[in-house]
Amino acid sequence: MKKKLQFLYPAIFVKDEDGSYQVIFPDLNIYTTGKNMSEAYVYAKDLLSVFFAYATKYETDCNMPTKLETLLPKCKENETVMYIDAVVELDK
Repeated sequence: MKKKLQFLYPAIFVKDEDGSYQVIFPDLNIYTTGKNMSEAYVYAKDLLSVFFAYATKYETDCNMPTKLETLLPKCKENETVMYIDAVVELDK
C-alpha cells in the first residue's frame, strides 16, 4: 500500500526583463526557471515533488515553510509569492 504525503511551500516568482521567471523556494534553497509564468509554475511543482521524494527517501531534515504574510512585505515590484504543493507517494 502506498502512503501519500503532501507538502506546501511558498515560492517567489521573479520576473526578469526578458519576461522569463525565476522561482525560488527560500526555505529549501532550491530554484528553477521558466520562459513564462505558466511554465515556471509547472517546473516549480515538479522541482518540489522531486525534492521531497528524495528528502523523504533519505530522511533529510527540511525547514518549515514560511508564512506568506512574512514574505509578502519583502517582495519587490517584479516578484510574486504563492504556495506550491507537491504530493509524494511512498511505499509503506
